[in-house]
Amino acid sequence: MIHSRVHVSDLREHVGRTATVCGWVNTLRLQSKMQFVVVRDGTGMVQVTHRRDDGPLETQLETLTPESAVRITGRVVDAAQVKLGGLEIVPEQVEVLNLAATPLPIDEHTGLEQRLDWRFLDVRRRPAAQLLFAVQTTLEQGMREYAYAQGATEMHTPKLMGTASESGAEVFKLGYFDRSAYLAQSPQFYKQMAISAGIDKVFEIGPVFRAEPSFTSRHATEFTGVDVELAWIDGVEDVMAFEEQMLAHAIGKVADAHGEAIREHFGVEITVPTTPFPRITMAEAHEILRKGGWDPERVKEDLDPEGERSISAYIKQATGHEFVFITHYPIGIRPFYHMRPADDPSVTLSFDLLWKGLEVTTGAQREHRYDVLLKQAAEKGMSTEPLQDYLNAFRFGCPPHGGLGMGLGRVLMVMLGLDSIREATFLFRGPNRLTP
Repeated sequence: MIHSRVHVSDLREHVGRTATVCGWVNTLRLQSKMQFVVVRDGTGMVQVTHRRDDGPLETQLETLTPESAVRITGRVVDAAQVKLGGLEIVPEQVEVLNLAATPLPIDEHTGLEQRLDWRFLDVRRRPAAQLLFAVQTTLEQGMREYAYAQGATEMHTPKLMGTASESGAEVFKLGYFDRSAYLAQSPQFYKQMAISAGIDKVFEIGPVFRAEPSFTSRHATEFTGVDVELAWIDGVEDVMAFEEQMLAHAIGKVADAHGEAIREHFGVEITVPTTPFPRITMAEAHEILRKGGWDPERVKEDLDPEGERSISAYIKQATGHEFVFITHYPIGIRPFYHMRPADDPSVTLSFDLLWKGLEVTTGAQREHRYDVLLKQAAEKGMSTEPLQDYLNAFRFGCPPHGGLGMGLGRVLMVMLGLDSIREATFLFRGPNRLTP
């Protein structure tokens, strides 16, 4: 008789009956009279208890190795003395589906870089890592739900480009038949084209490539971007309002679905943020930091990571809020397509969103007037020739619009209190890592 698989978390409903569990050997204790095997699946662990009897089951259990994939059928019994859920399985049938080699290449003391070399084992062996991807799924679901409810259209933009996008820096060049192509460092130009194509609200979750030789805990050469672009806006405020509502909705979903598990595995409390988020201008941020002894000259107008952390700490103390929008960045550190306010052309109608001191989003109102775009590109010393396909989108009635780009890994990193984006990604890609 074939029994269908039961998840470990559901075994309590099968006490007194025969059930089949599929999973990995977590630990083995092979004693002189008893054999104990702890089996782990994605939902929990259960002890398999067998009294030695010189039979075929004894032999099979004796050959097991840690992390072997097994299917075990047996009687589920109440066993108050067993720490794992007060249950055990008395086996009737043991199938070894894949015997794991020994010794294992990683254990609980292995450092991060080596764990990344064996990431499939690392994720499998750590419930916290499994939880991370469940949280990521719920977070994305929440973002999509909000975007769909606002009437956004999900788009898939090309990742291969014929010319280097934006400033031309930090792009990967690759052979493309008899010429060169580039990996998209942002879907920016394409989502603006979609706005010009008459699609009111555009939304994409997809890969982004940055050829930055950065070795920090928050940089990756390939990451997942969450991108939004909104047409017919009245100003950049509309973009910030969309983002804070989307994040509040998505974080609320994560708190409902995984709040308890996150507390248990990461020791972090998921707080659903209230809206609106605090907003301060870059000039105000500089003022606050100067009073605290920070020197903005050192980092040329922008905030360095230390400045971002200080501002977030200041806002948390003043308002109790973990998020803060910093607005009105100077034109020198923003791309040519960011709109500038008529009353102060030295700044842009742009923002960064900081969460607990880490920048997770950059956004702006875009310049939609063709002649102004040409002028601003010229000011930055850019040749408009490679930009012609992009610029054409603004020659035939493109509406006012704005949008944002958010790093999914950074959001997860902050949400779960992780030390590095390497931990918030399934298979990390950085300047020194292209494997596995």
